[in-house]
Amino acid sequence: MKIAMIGQKRIPSREGGVEVVVQELATRMVKKGHQVTCYNRGGKHVLNKEEKIKDLQEYHGVKLKKVFTIDKKGLAALTSSFFATIKVLFSKYDIVHYHAEGPCAMIPIIKIFSKKKVVATIHGLDWQRAKWKGFATKYIKFGEKMAAKYADEIIVLSENVKNYFKTTYNREVTFIPNGTQKPTLCEANLINKKYNLQKDEYILFLGRLVPEKGLHYLIDAYQKIDVDKKLVIAGAASDTDKYFQKLKKKAKNNNIIFTGFVAGKELEELFSNAYLYCLPSDLEGMPITLLEAMSYGNCCLTSDIPECTEVIEDKALVFKKGNIKDLSIKLEKLCKDSKLVKKYKNSAQKFILKKYNWDKVVNATLELYER
Repeated sequence: MKIAMIGQKRIPSREGGVEVVVQELATRMVKKGHQVTCYNRGGKHVLNKEEKIKDLQEYHGVKLKKVFTIDKKGLAALTSSFFATIKVLFSKYDIVHYHAEGPCAMIPIIKIFSKKKVVATIHGLDWQRAKWKGFATKYIKFGEKMAAKYADEIIVLSENVKNYFKTTYNREVTFIPNGTQKPTLCEANLINKKYNLQKDEYILFLGRLVPEKGLHYLIDAYQKIDVDKKLVIAGAASDTDKYFQKLKKKAKNNNIIFTGFVAGKELEELFSNAYLYCLPSDLEGMPITLLEAMSYGNCCLTSDIPECTEVIEDKALVFKKGNIKDLSIKLEKLCKDSKLVKKYKNSAQKFILKKYNWDKVVNATLELYER
């Protein structure tokens, strides 16, 4: 099949969960003999402004095409998905696969002016995210409605969102989760030199520094307890610099370390050597970082939102969403009970690798394309 992917910022990249998903899908589909083209945004890396974007035309057999982008908050996704859609309209594809709600606003262009089949993956209810307000929220909600009305097939990443589409639009959708793979564990070399971190000496959060990730809860809860573990907050702000500054002001403890954007070896070492991974989110689609943390054999502590509890089942601990007192109690309990942490570590990797597998995800997606 000839397949076009629209909606990701760019691949190869770790600018968000969407980019990880598109990269895994596209590269694996190419290995199975399909032709995949990814329409990448122009502009700067959204999490690391210093990083130079390589102008690649191919990545592991996936064709890459850069489209015109107005690189400003609220306009980047709109303009890049519009110009990608226009290019796709005049190209030969069997499947056009849109990722995320905002870009789905362009689906009617494809359906009205061509006979191409359209698939939409709803990675989460993006209009609920705190960074979007006013017109941006309405536009993203419009994209959701266009997906519900015009897409030939819709993929969702959680049962919660599946129920939302049934209730809101009476639309049947397909649940295909994200995947993960077995990583190679690394010793704490680079992170020891940069941050003086040793194995099992820190609690880790890794992700974008945005309000819905609940980092303000985590910092408050951490500062209420008496533990010798450091708190490492790895990631960068995404159109939320004010929130980032608020977090830094809130973090009065010298044992709280902000690393900024991480990738590659540094990211692998942080996951490999953490005592505990914490994801205190108010809102998620299907958290790639949680899957990755468990694939490294980490003990995890998450908020009790369905998108997290569906993933972990009984293989991690939860706290009540937004409840700082409950979070601090669970943090302290885990920091003082290494046997309990070891129990969760021992079961996490095997469980998550069996339940969430990229090859299974790709096969399910290709079956949906053929249908």
